[in-house]
Parts: sequence; C-alpha cells; structure tokens
Amino acid sequence: MKRTHLPLNGMRVFDAAARHLSFTNAADELAVTPAAVGQQIRALEDMLGVVLFRRTPKGLELTSEAEAGLESLRSGFLELEESVRAMQSGQSSNSLTIAAPRDFIAKWLSAKLKQFSKDNPDIRFNIINADEDLDFTEANLDAAIRLCQSAGEHKGVRLDSGALTLIAHPDDNDAHDKRLIYWPGCCEADKKVDIRVGDAGLAIDAVTNGLGRAFVPLALADTDIKAGRVVAVKYDEMPGNNDYWLIAPLPQWRQDKVKKLVAALTN
Repeated sequence: MKRTHLPLNGMRVFDAAARHLSFTNAADELAVTPAAVGQQIRALEDMLGVVLFRRTPKGLELTSEAEAGLESLRSGFLELEESVRAMQSGQSSNSLTIAAPRDFIAKWLSAKLKQFSKDNPDIRFNIINADEDLDFTEANLDAAIRLCQSAGEHKGVRLDSGALTLIAHPDDNDAHDKRLIYWPGCCEADKKVDIRVGDAGLAIDAVTNGLGRAFVPLALADTDIKAGRVVAVKYDEMPGNNDYWLIAPLPQWRQDKVKKLVAALTN
C-alpha cells in the first residue's frame, strides 16, 4: 500500500482497541464514542480485507491477522513519536537566529537584547545582518526585522515607527546650513548631497562626528538624542512610508523562545 494511502487514523484506533481489548476503553482514551471506534475498525477491516477482532463471551480477542501486524504497527508509532520530538526540538532550543538591518541592530536591537539576555541567560543569539528579505527555511531563521508596511504573509508585530527626523550635531547653530548626509532609503535621494554612507546608523555616527546633518528614522536616533550626541531638529520631520516590524512564519511564531522575544521587544 502506498504511503499516501495509509489509513493512519484507523490504525491509531486499532492500536488503542488492541491494547484495551475494549471499544469503550479505547473510546475513552481517544475522546470519541464507542460507536466511532467501531466504525473506524470496520472501515479498516474493509480496507485491509481482514477481520481484526473476534467477539467471545469473555470479550474482544485479536485475530491472528491482527496479531501479525500489531508489533510492527506499534514500532512504527514509536518511530513517529521520535520523529515528532525531533521536529519539535527547535522549540526547546536555546538558540535564537534573528535577521535584521545592520543599522537597526546597532542602534536599536542590541540594547533590547542586552536586557533580554539578562532575563533569559540560557538563550544564545545568532544575529544576521540582512537588509533584504531572506528565506526563513534556507537561512534557518526564527524571526526577522524588516522596514516594511505590514507583516505580509507572516505573523508579526510593529516594533517602532520608521518616521524620519532631521538630526544635527549639538554644536550646529543652524542645521539647514550644514552639509547633507545621504544613505540608501533616505528621502533626500534626489537632492544634491555632500556625503554618502551605507545606512542610517552610519549617517547618525557621521552626524555625531560633526560631518553634517541627516534625515534618519527617529527610532534609530533616539538613544543618541537622549545621550546628547545629536539633536533632533523638531521643525523638520516627516512621516516614513514604512515601520519596523518583527515577523516570522506561524510555526516559528508559536515557539516559546520567539514569544519571549516578542514580549521583550514590545515592552
């Protein structure tokens, strides 16, 4: 019989009935009615073309045909249980693999993970620098952080706004007279710029060194603003089209370690 045609549900019912030699007790174990157990056994007998149980004054007895296959069936179920445990091992793994943009890792995520590590000292991190979408399966990811409009096809939660603000060095008297620092994704892409860097994090660092001004996500500049390394030019802000989202496919999203990560990053 082809693997795709195996009557797995019927075999599960047969295993329970064979252990108890009682449709009633098997029904209690499987949380169904005795009539449902009887229907499954009859359907299985019809498919296999054999009789599995014989009724006697003392109760149910297994036929020789049933006994011939029972040991292999139970061995197979044990193998299935081992397979399920193996597939679920990632749920209990102490390793979290997260993909995120480099600037978000440096300016936002690292500080959050520091506290998360204190609360969960057994969890290890594998942080992947990724500005583009990665295949969750191929990259063996537990979660990813993206600058996007929504979680899309995955489960997700919004972490912070992608709104941009103009930042300047604290010593700059008039930020609009200073050189403009550009990074890919910045709203100033079509305007004349003086300095080009790889991402918003590098733009923030350039501003702290007095090289100019830059439009950057406020979420990434917040720590430097609070520390006084840069100042936000309040009269020159603009909303971003995207926000920072933590996303994962549903199986990963259901993992306890990912649930803990979501809680830590959204508090």
